[in-house]
Amino acid sequence: MTDPNPNKPKHFSMVRQFHLADVLTLGNAACGTAAIFAATSFVATRVRGFFLAGCALIFLALVFDVLDGRVARWRQKQSLLGRELDSLSDVISFGVAPAVMAYTIGMNSLLDIPVLLYFVACGVSRLARFNVTAEELSAGGDKVKYFEGTPIPTSVLLVTFLAYIVATRPWGSPLPLGTLVFGPISFHPAVLVFALSGTLMVSKSLRIPKW
Repeated sequence: MTDPNPNKPKHFSMVRQFHLADVLTLGNAACGTAAIFAATSFVATRVRGFFLAGCALIFLALVFDVLDGRVARWRQKQSLLGRELDSLSDVISFGVAPAVMAYTIGMNSLLDIPVLLYFVACGVSRLARFNVTAEELSAGGDKVKYFEGTPIPTSVLLVTFLAYIVATRPWGSPLPLGTLVFGPISFHPAVLVFALSGTLMVSKSLRIPKW
């Protein structure tokens, strides 16, 4: 029987559209969100274990991030939905979460905050650029041949740096490289690693082969 109204919107269950790879991607997002919760618990309780658990969750998010792509290619279930889920999850786990974690350990002065915001903005921009250029970069194939700029999951190196600070220094101790004071405003040079990471992510001259 012909549908009398072929232009009406098609309703479907989003859950039915999810594949195994998408579930792994959501695991990535969940780990990043839980890492933020852990970092705020660290501030509230001053228990290092919360922060270090948050760092471990970021690494678990990286595992999910690697697996979702491999599973999608293995099952031949790659989709635009999966690509968008991956980018949104990466923003949480490798952009927002590391910035929040840096803030909670003391990189939170009026001059530190713009650096952390710059880092997150670079991560968002890098993922958006990848999504709109992925077809061009794949040269007609199923897989992108190289990254323009460093991938946002490289922020796990920043998380490792933060974990080292928390594990080796008591609460409230100075951050590495100390503090610069400009009248009533302070600045922590250690936050510049986030500026460097963000800049490398949006660099178009830096091409990294994708395996």
